[in-house]
Amino acid sequence: MPLVLILNGPNLNLLGQRQPEIYGRETLDDVARDCAALGAELGLDTDLRQSNHEGQIIDWIHEARRTAQGIIINPGAFTHTSVAILDALHAFDGPVIEVHISNVHKRESFRHHSYVSLRADGVIVGCGVQGYQLALRRLAALIA
Repeated sequence: MPLVLILNGPNLNLLGQRQPEIYGRETLDDVARDCAALGAELGLDTDLRQSNHEGQIIDWIHEARRTAQGIIINPGAFTHTSVAILDALHAFDGPVIEVHISNVHKRESFRHHSYVSLRADGVIVGCGVQGYQLALRRLAALIA
């Protein structure tokens, strides 16, 4: 089955605990479970990873060049700061979907700019953790 790498940036390991009024109560483990189940239905294998370290995320994107057919990425705060992640994504040939749990456009102005969006084939914002499943459905269509 085609592999979709689901990458999560800083502080997303605290999903379900950190600011639940913004990010909800579901955990990253819940997201991984739900994505694996939907992926199986769609004929996709999923691999969800999280790191608080920019270099680790870049290394995973480089690895995906050999192993994955698509990437879903929620870069967290790196969204607004990391040209390095953008450059790594430019080196990946498959489709990329950017996901944000909250509606970043209703938040602080510095969150309105995304470097990752310059490479993303789609952006899903403000749909809670369901955004990951929407992204997975879109990637299934793009990979097919």
